[in-house]
Amino acid sequence: MDSRRDFLQKLTFSAIGLPFLSLSGSTLTEAFYKQPYEGPVLRVAIMGLGSYGNRVAEAMQSCKRAKVTGVISGTPSKIKDWQSKYGIPAKNCYNYENFDRIKDNPDVDAVYVITPNSLHHNHVIRAARAGKHVICEKPMAVNAKEGQEMVDACNKANVKLLVGYRMHFEPKTLEVIRMRQAGELGKIMFFQGLSGFRIGDPTQWRLNKQLAGGGSLMDIGIYSINGARYMVGEDPVWVTAVETKTDEVKFKEGVDETIQFQLGFPGGAVASCLSTYNMGNLDRFFLNGQDGFAELQPATGYGPIKGRTHKGELTQPHYTHQTIQMDEMAGIILDGKKPVVPVDGEEGLKDLKIIDAIYLAAKTGKKVDLKL
Repeated sequence: MDSRRDFLQKLTFSAIGLPFLSLSGSTLTEAFYKQPYEGPVLRVAIMGLGSYGNRVAEAMQSCKRAKVTGVISGTPSKIKDWQSKYGIPAKNCYNYENFDRIKDNPDVDAVYVITPNSLHHNHVIRAARAGKHVICEKPMAVNAKEGQEMVDACNKANVKLLVGYRMHFEPKTLEVIRMRQAGELGKIMFFQGLSGFRIGDPTQWRLNKQLAGGGSLMDIGIYSINGARYMVGEDPVWVTAVETKTDEVKFKEGVDETIQFQLGFPGGAVASCLSTYNMGNLDRFFLNGQDGFAELQPATGYGPIKGRTHKGELTQPHYTHQTIQMDEMAGIILDGKKPVVPVDGEEGLKDLKIIDAIYLAAKTGKKVDLKL
């Protein structure tokens, strides 16, 4: 298995179509998809035409409020293929050297950065300076210092910075959040997040410290970090962590294989999480309250997500995650809509601060206090 994205794709069923049903906790409704839409559309240039860039573009063909209108890639053959498939004119195609010219292109409102982690910082700041809103894949950067600079650059340019947290719009996830907010689970006491798979090709960029910024924690583990926060409904105040490495050839210095980490929350809840590149079939969230529980398994795959609570099975409809994400993000950028769970740069920055603290805790063996 070559990547997390391959894992997520194979772990769960392929997403087919977009059910026209209401979404619990979301702004999208049955009427929205069934009725003709004539309002503003977010015009997006995709930067990075790899496997996930292709997945996003495919999903956006079902969007009503977002459309792919441009591409940015260092591979001319990929650009040519995308032009043919999505009807993108040559004037909306760029490479990494000349994409600053996008500043003068009225066909693009936002740039979706889907490049290796270490490139996000430069690409987001350049897009912001070009006056374009930015959507950045997670993790937003390789550390909190870079993340803060990205947030500052977007604020200075007066453009929005959003992060590709697709699970923040997923129906079953939103139902668990609704139940927790309504008090149906009682006082939250414990969260468990298991995120892992056995990574394949040892030459891929995800196992390159310079490109990935780390290992499993930067790739799959961030799901449990972010998930702990939106499931518990608080930001953690401390972290402890232990790293385990069994293959120092594949997982070189600075590339974590397995990290177990614990988070403490101000309300008294604790989280126990696992991030790994060397164990399969790990995609589970469990939230325990004094009056009930919620479990998602798979919790973060491409879908359908499956779940149950003390009240029974979760039956909310499956939506293609990237379709609903981009429609919702269009609403955030164009209308100033407020999502149930934030997806802005500040949200991404909090996860980066936690990642920095986890690495520090694993290195020192000490409890690290957090101030998010």
